[in-house]
Amino acid sequence: MALQDLDKMAASTARLGWYGDDFTGATDTLATAAQLGLRSMLFMGVPTAAQLRRAGALDAIGIAGAARSMAPDAMRAELEPVGRFFAQLRVPVLHYKVCSTFDSAPQVGSVGTAIGVLRQHVENRFVPIVGGQPSLGRYCVFGHLFARAGSAPTVHRIDRHPTMSRHPVTPMQEADLRLHLAAQGLAGMAGIDYPCYAQPVAQQEAALDAAQVTQAPAVLLDVARPEDLQAVGRLVWRRAQQARLLAVGPSSVVQALATQWPHAQALPAQGPHAQALPAQVKLARAEGPVFVLAGSLSPITAQQVCAAQSYDRVDVDVASLVHGGEEAVQALADGMCKALRAGRSVLAVTAGSPAGGATAHQVAQAGGRLLARLLAQVPLRRVGIAGGDTSSLAVKSLTAWGLSFHASIAPGVALCRLHSDVPSLDGMEIMLKGGQMGPQDLFERLVHGGG
Repeated sequence: MALQDLDKMAASTARLGWYGDDFTGATDTLATAAQLGLRSMLFMGVPTAAQLRRAGALDAIGIAGAARSMAPDAMRAELEPVGRFFAQLRVPVLHYKVCSTFDSAPQVGSVGTAIGVLRQHVENRFVPIVGGQPSLGRYCVFGHLFARAGSAPTVHRIDRHPTMSRHPVTPMQEADLRLHLAAQGLAGMAGIDYPCYAQPVAQQEAALDAAQVTQAPAVLLDVARPEDLQAVGRLVWRRAQQARLLAVGPSSVVQALATQWPHAQALPAQGPHAQALPAQVKLARAEGPVFVLAGSLSPITAQQVCAAQSYDRVDVDVASLVHGGEEAVQALADGMCKALRAGRSVLAVTAGSPAGGATAHQVAQAGGRLLARLLAQVPLRRVGIAGGDTSSLAVKSLTAWGLSFHASIAPGVALCRLHSDVPSLDGMEIMLKGGQMGPQDLFERLVHGGG
């Protein structure tokens, strides 16, 4: 796609482009940007000029992807066109959005591989990696990552985290992010520790300049407290104004940058002790029945499933779903459609079912086919999907081109509006939730509103 084919308004106003390495994380950044007052749209792939025109003038342009679950060669094929697109748009900051727990590995979702591809499409050799996102209970202190489990107040070192240390695909067994990422091709990373942010600005700048002199492949920036975000944002944005750069990290990258953008609003308080969000972003009660597909293996999601009393629960026979053929999938859909037509919400659970030798990827793909078939038979106004891979693959099964922010359900969990050329799908509200995110009553909120 040539630059002249892109929407000129989008190209001239966008100051941030982001790629989410899974769909749930991409929607968290969408929600963060929108709540900060940035005109934002998340596209299902590299957008066409026509789609950019339909979206209108944008401050932040996102692309939802699935690099987190990919091997290095697949990541390169996925990210190369993304890098070219944002280079054409000339966004000052290209944000590679990773999970706030940084779970990744050399052969699955390698952050080093992503940096190797995307840094070829920016001029600035400085690659900041922002560790920590206090709004979600993630903290990076002297390069070591700590995280809460769900909404519980206890903070765990990431290699002792009750869930992330045992992740079925990318277990976090090293808390020092510099060592964790060195195994992914980023050996020799420099770091800026959070006490530096209390020093005068000139000394902060000198510390970062010294870190860059070492020719480090990236610089890890601590985030231990919400107030650290302003210093991080200043350090990154000053260099982005000199030359376009690649920044890596969770949605705290956007939170930090927004401290340097005068028109951006203050992000609503988040966390277990936060005040309620403003009324305009509170979640309204669903119009009609709700369908939720729960594919996450996380204990947090399991608790949410157990607390979901407003649904007909269906424990899906995964072997039939994956290996049973079209008739088996149709039979599964028929029973759910019957309940939905009768006005009853349905919660379909694939996690914990006998998998019959199917891989997690196959189960997620099959869940997407089930969702597409169900929505073709029973148009719905609100849908929820739990699980990173499940969300990514399920949404890809739908004929949609974009997502915009609609409301916040809980910290790290957004309700988005689907944009599609299919009338029955266009405007549908959809929640995409990572396994670790959301309070116990999350699925109940999806039906009854609140938050």
